[in-house]
Amino acid sequence: MYKEAMRPAWVEISLDNLEHNVKQIIEKVGSAEKITGVIKADAYGHGAVKITEVLRKCGIKTFATATLAEAVKLRECGAREEIIVLGLIPNMYADIVAEYGLTVVCCDSENARAFSDAAEAMQKRAAAQQPVPNCLSAQDAFSGARPISALIAVDTGMGRIGYLADDPDTAIADIKKMLALPNFRITGLFSHMSTADEADKTFSREQERKYNAFYGALKNAGIAIPLRTLANSASVTELPSVNFDLVRPGIILYGCYPSGEVDRSLIDLRPVMSVRANIVHLKDVPEGFSVSYGRSFIAKRPSKIATIELGYSDGYPRPYSKHAKVIVNGKLAPIAGNICMDQCMIDVTDVPGVKLGDEVIIMGSDGTLTISADDIAAATGTINYEILCAFGQRLPKVYL
Repeated sequence: MYKEAMRPAWVEISLDNLEHNVKQIIEKVGSAEKITGVIKADAYGHGAVKITEVLRKCGIKTFATATLAEAVKLRECGAREEIIVLGLIPNMYADIVAEYGLTVVCCDSENARAFSDAAEAMQKRAAAQQPVPNCLSAQDAFSGARPISALIAVDTGMGRIGYLADDPDTAIADIKKMLALPNFRITGLFSHMSTADEADKTFSREQERKYNAFYGALKNAGIAIPLRTLANSASVTELPSVNFDLVRPGIILYGCYPSGEVDRSLIDLRPVMSVRANIVHLKDVPEGFSVSYGRSFIAKRPSKIATIELGYSDGYPRPYSKHAKVIVNGKLAPIAGNICMDQCMIDVTDVPGVKLGDEVIIMGSDGTLTISADDIAAATGTINYEILCAFGQRLPKVYL
């Protein structure tokens, strides 16, 4: 039990495994400076501030979040590197982008104008020597002393954001309006792969073709694109032709493969997160005794039932109840009944010598037995990404 966790359930984060994974990615792409550390969703539940510290030590100089609030938090915690906000930012928040010196993703000239105007307003404040609210004390490198940097988004097949790749003429006309803005600077071209984690790379190759064609159309129109970024985790693993100038690994940083179809022999990953708890209650029950909501577990023999303080509000999915097993003292033990909001029960009848306080591995390994995020995801019809993010939201984190 970790006293600093203030509860007998916690997430353990192996920083050694994180560094190992980063080194593996560097070997794939050639340089740490080609890597954008994707730390959205609180670094997939691993804790963005601490993960950023480790990635920085590994030589990574660019980070990416999904939301503006995530990026602001990193700035306020001391991050001085470039931070790309991968989601579109509405005009009403343009002043925050300027204050914190963030890189945006953009596909609309009116949105770009809002950013340019916000940067100009910041410059006027600076010229008048007025304090800029909400910024870091050492804000000169980030505030409106410089234009807003932006990656142009092109939709090559994800269907989420961006100009349509098949209609470059419309995009070029709008991008030229951006080029006329005094405080808006296009620094790169952004798109996202939708099926790179599948064994069949046909559509991924089509996305690559569309991306290159769109890039070529911009160049032919006299629009300079200093940097290209397309590759996600699966692309880094299996599609080196789309690495370009900057790659955006996410799930592989944290030691999970993007899917079961990715060739795992191409990169050696180590899980960064494990989930553990201590037994807080233990009792012997007779045959016929029922456990949890709905009485879905009824003892078929005299049994020993243990309780841990971890439930679906901590990321342990309730649909997993019928399939779930945990590791207790070197033995697999099934969950007894439905997982509750904040607790769940375990049938430890076959675990010899079990006692109060014994450690339970919900996700992780004891060196012999392993329960992975993939195992939990497969049993609940979801993906390992969701499992990591969910566990990381409420459980306290212990960094090793």
